[in-house]
Amino acid sequence: MRIGQRLGSGRCADVYELDEQWVLRRYRDGLDATRELPVISYLSASGYPVPRLGPRPPSAGPGDLILQRLTGPTLLEALLSGAMDGAEGSVLLARLLADLHTVPARLSQDPEDRILHLDLHPDNVMLTPDGPVVIDWSNTEEGPPALDRAMTAVILAQVAVDPDHPAAGGARELLTALVPHLLLAEGGLPDRHLADAAARRTANPTMRPAERDLIGEAVALVTTLSR
Repeated sequence: MRIGQRLGSGRCADVYELDEQWVLRRYRDGLDATRELPVISYLSASGYPVPRLGPRPPSAGPGDLILQRLTGPTLLEALLSGAMDGAEGSVLLARLLADLHTVPARLSQDPEDRILHLDLHPDNVMLTPDGPVVIDWSNTEEGPPALDRAMTAVILAQVAVDPDHPAAGGARELLTALVPHLLLAEGGLPDRHLADAAARRTANPTMRPAERDLIGEAVALVTTLSR
């Protein structure tokens, strides 16, 4: 497996070029990527827009994923450039969450549980020529859809309440437009799931102290917008 140039980096993984069709996503912190494989495969078979999985060579480590090479901006880039406004972005995010939550759980025996992304925000949506594709399934679990909605809302709210973040205004606009859509979904945004989302964000080892300090204010903003 010949690894080319690095194409991008996230909080805990890097993406490298393999060829025109495939990229390598590699964790830096020892996380096992193989747990994502059956979820991505299951969602792809269900018709949900995820990257295709590539052939996994024997040299691939447990932290490696071979994924379809996607072209196009992220939703975040489209929002920041003005190619898409907050109202349009909110409709897309709400639809991607709603569509995901129509997919039955793969393992859970609870009929109410669904596949959850738990990190579905604008930088994890690629706007390809064939439509939006949701990337980065490292946090995926099965559970109540309202928790997924709460996580998305809290993540956006953390940016919106950060006075030093250059995208704070855009994040507030997007969140303000998104919350009514989330409230219309079955189950809405219960306080208990907002609390769970806040606890998960607080426990996230990639969170900087300054980001953790904003979580309480972020939940308060989502709660205010939900009233």
